[in-house]
Amino acid sequence: MVASRNMHSSSNSAAKYCSSSGFGSLARRKQVDSVLAKREEGPRLAQRLSVIDVVAIGVGATIGAGVYVLVGTVAREQAGPALTVSFLIAGVAAALSAFCYAELASRCPSAGSAYHYAYICIGEGAAWLIGWALILEYTLGGSAIARGLTPNLALFFGGQENLPSLLARHTIPALGIVVDPCAAVLVLIVTILLCMGIKESSLAQTVVTTINICGMIFIITAGGYIAFKNGWPGYDLATGYLPFGFNGMLAGSGIVFFSFIGFDVVASTAEEVKNPKRDLPIGMGISLSICCILYMLVSVVVVGLVPYYALDPDTPISSAFASYGMQWAVYIITAGAVTALCASLMGSLLPQPRMFMAMARDGLLPSFFSDIDKHTQVPVKSTIVIGILAAALAFFMDVSQLAGMVSVGTLLAFTAVAVSVLILRYVPPDVVPLVSSFHGSIDASSPLLLGTDVEDVSSLKFKDPVKFFDHGKGLNHSEGTSISTSIGHKQIDQDDGNHEKRRMIAAWSITVVCTGVLILTYSASSEYLPRLLRFTSCTVGGGLLLCGLIILACIAQDNGRHSFGHAGGFTCPLVPFLPVACILVNTYLLVNLGGGTWLRVSAWLLIGAVIYLVYGRSHSSLLNAVYVPTAYADKVHRASSSYPVGED
Repeated sequence: MVASRNMHSSSNSAAKYCSSSGFGSLARRKQVDSVLAKREEGPRLAQRLSVIDVVAIGVGATIGAGVYVLVGTVAREQAGPALTVSFLIAGVAAALSAFCYAELASRCPSAGSAYHYAYICIGEGAAWLIGWALILEYTLGGSAIARGLTPNLALFFGGQENLPSLLARHTIPALGIVVDPCAAVLVLIVTILLCMGIKESSLAQTVVTTINICGMIFIITAGGYIAFKNGWPGYDLATGYLPFGFNGMLAGSGIVFFSFIGFDVVASTAEEVKNPKRDLPIGMGISLSICCILYMLVSVVVVGLVPYYALDPDTPISSAFASYGMQWAVYIITAGAVTALCASLMGSLLPQPRMFMAMARDGLLPSFFSDIDKHTQVPVKSTIVIGILAAALAFFMDVSQLAGMVSVGTLLAFTAVAVSVLILRYVPPDVVPLVSSFHGSIDASSPLLLGTDVEDVSSLKFKDPVKFFDHGKGLNHSEGTSISTSIGHKQIDQDDGNHEKRRMIAAWSITVVCTGVLILTYSASSEYLPRLLRFTSCTVGGGLLLCGLIILACIAQDNGRHSFGHAGGFTCPLVPFLPVACILVNTYLLVNLGGGTWLRVSAWLLIGAVIYLVYGRSHSSLLNAVYVPTAYADKVHRASSSYPVGED
């Protein structure tokens, strides 16, 4: 009775049962999938990717044909000759997200990337929002890339009018719709390739990416030689290096930032990497470094060949070479653009089936999407469905005007990952869900709880299950030992109280930081606000951000972070400063996407909310889950007849 009373008095601070109704479902958090995978039977994704494959996927998904266009637009309108510095700043900003992704990917190497991390650290509601936004990003991104391939391929035939009729674009007079058979065929080809297996598709990605890099190396070497020979005329300007000022250079960084987004594609393959704790951080770091160096060198050369104001905004690199009489170089540059688009198309279609698979595993989507083929060990059904959808979209619609919507999914994912790192370090989940199928096993293992019943399990909070078991042993000791045990109980209760207080302070500090970032970025971007109100709001937001950051920097990180997910692997440096900087940068970019983009995205998110309320909430695998300490959950799994004793 004494032990039970002490146990209750120190444990009633938080309920460990998440309601399946109302807003309680939004806060449900799951366990790391790769930990549960050890206890599951049936086909799994093949772990066949090496660090070279990871680098190829990362570089291929990051270096799209945008660099062949962005250098002209950004140089002419924002940065001028300082375009290289804009790429450097954007690369550093992207590295902030890469550090956060690397830690979570190595600790939680499962399909779903940011969706999976948000589900573990933040909750089911945020995870669904992130996953649904990423689905939009992959769908629109893949279709837009496929539509962009047709005019580039047409250059090899001497123009679109010379394309074979089966591949050329046609207009449906009655509807005024321009259909693109070539785009649809390319999407279907990539879909078939992805269905063959992850190793086969990564090999194709490696080949295509290598050709793309060779094309960029040609631009750098040949263009650098010509520019050096002619005295770098693009930098000999009366306007100087910063014709649009420092703000113009920063504005250019915000635009070219989206040329670096590829980490989410790499993270989505985490479950298929041979050694994720080592290969994922290395692959992300190498791919980001390669992309940043290539971007900067290409921009140095192109801006140095001709003055920034003379660059063609549509074909800046080709026009720069053509101005020196090198018309033949257009074919090499076009080949690089085509291969870059093909690599980006594969990068857009690769993660989406895995996102559907992860959401279906969790019960938020029908189980059809979670099926894995026994032979190829990839989600073939999901890949085919998504490929047909993307091909139809690319065939009928020009989605280039919806390109801004693609950025929302990426930036939301980056922000959620940074917040998840803060939660992992300061308030990591100290309990795991025990799904309803295991509730019957609690009675069988009740000795582990020293006689407590199932209702106690759902309401108690065990800070240290080992100490809890030792408390029961103390009841059988001598009177002197009982006195020392009582003193030990008081010390443990005090430590638990301090621990809980620190976690509460940390949780509120993270909330204050996020609130301050939102107020600061929105106020700084709202030029229509009166000056006094804008200044006041920026001061309040900055103050909240600074106060929350200082508190996080002063308090200790939670020891539970060491046992979260898979121990070891990459550790994000400079916490909390680096994740907070990542949140600030990504939120600022989100706020500045424009009202029209947010209206269209809101419509998509509203559709997702309806689907979640109608289907996902009631079919979630965490429906009626009981949350228990990790050590106790492992004992229940071992004691269950469904699993061999001693299996981890």
